[in-house]
Amino acid sequence: MIPGLTRVPTDTLVHVLRLVHRGDLPCPITPVGLVTTKLQDTGDELGVLRGLDRRAVLAVLVSVIAERRMATSRATP
Repeated sequence: MIPGLTRVPTDTLVHVLRLVHRGDLPCPITPVGLVTTKLQDTGDELGVLRGLDRRAVLAVLVSVIAERRMATSRATP
């Protein structure tokens, strides 16, 4: 089983989204890019984004963050 982004905290995903959006983390994402942005510890988990172009990375991150936020808002009475 590939855990994908499930182990990456939402705050980290938002940070990655900002970096990609600003162009500070170039796509496709590489180990060098992760080290440059001090995200080397998330390299394995963010591996599912490797090889994707910028538009695809942004789409995946926005979708995952939106899903998590929606789930959180539903769980909160």
